[in-house]
Amino acid sequence: MITAGRMNEVNSIDGAPEFWRMGATPVPCTAVAELARAMEADGWDGLAVGEAPALLPDPYVVLALAAEATTTLRLGTAVAVPLRHPLLAAGAMATLQAIAGGRACFSIGRGDGAMRALRRRPPTVTEFEIYLRSLQGLLRREDVELDGAMATMARIDAIDPGLDQPPPPVDVAASGPRMIALGARWADGVSFSVGADLGRLRGCIDLVRIACEAAGRDPAQLTLGCFVQVAVCDDGDATDRARAREAVRGLVLTHSRLTGYERRPADRTSAVKGRTTRRAGGGPGEVQIYSDEVTDEVIDRFGIVGPPDHCARRLRQIAALGIRRIYLGTRAVGVDLEERNTQRLAREVLPLLRPAPLA
Repeated sequence: MITAGRMNEVNSIDGAPEFWRMGATPVPCTAVAELARAMEADGWDGLAVGEAPALLPDPYVVLALAAEATTTLRLGTAVAVPLRHPLLAAGAMATLQAIAGGRACFSIGRGDGAMRALRRRPPTVTEFEIYLRSLQGLLRREDVELDGAMATMARIDAIDPGLDQPPPPVDVAASGPRMIALGARWADGVSFSVGADLGRLRGCIDLVRIACEAAGRDPAQLTLGCFVQVAVCDDGDATDRARAREAVRGLVLTHSRLTGYERRPADRTSAVKGRTTRRAGGGPGEVQIYSDEVTDEVIDRFGIVGPPDHCARRLRQIAALGIRRIYLGTRAVGVDLEERNTQRLAREVLPLLRPAPLA
């Protein structure tokens, strides 16, 4: 039997987790090259942006600009949603992987929030499994049956040799047991969307172990990740703590959809829709998202808000579970367009999590 401790061992490849900046697309997206260079210089391992049609810029275009401007920063989605035809999604992922020189890594989920915003139901777990396996097969240049016909990307590398790269890793963003088990069976990794609570994360790791054992799969093949909303504030400064909570409030709103928060109204989308307005006194791109659900208590329950040493201690505890890729949600749509929280995390928290340089 593979214990949780063994899962820790086999999923910590070099002993150091990756820390990715995750959240709304940097604004303006036309300046993402400059912003990506700054993130690379500040020590981020990766830049991940979400996919939300009609709300956010196209993630693959934005990430391609970031890839051209950087050399070590990894790039990917957090989270892509199964709205595009698998062939189109695979083509976009393969193209970004080539432009980035093999630095791409994608996280994909059922897209509950994006689907509801479009008034479409999310795919069932079975439908998502078909989509995921089709996507992976196409990325591996295999023949895949789509809508009763065979499709493949096998010729794409011959037509453009620049695309001849190993398939990018694809992990599954999951919170419930069925999606976690699906990712453990078929994906390159599983990233948990259950907040920063260590007990819940341990439970998710146990589910991965059980699913791997049932499928006869070596858990060492999987990269474990998680999504955590984190904001830095000055110790003892109530005003700064309020600002920090505001930076991630919208992200907690999005991710509480996936965590089964018990106070969810029957029609959650309509409750939020129509309550997004231009922020009073704000500049272009600054908006206010109103929600009575995301109280300070909820933010503190699902996220991490506090001074640098507090944030670092909490993240160190998460990494110690064997979480290899930690997506740090740094800001929601319409707030902190200057990415100040992103900068503070990189400059005040990440150095506390890195090994001390050799003398």
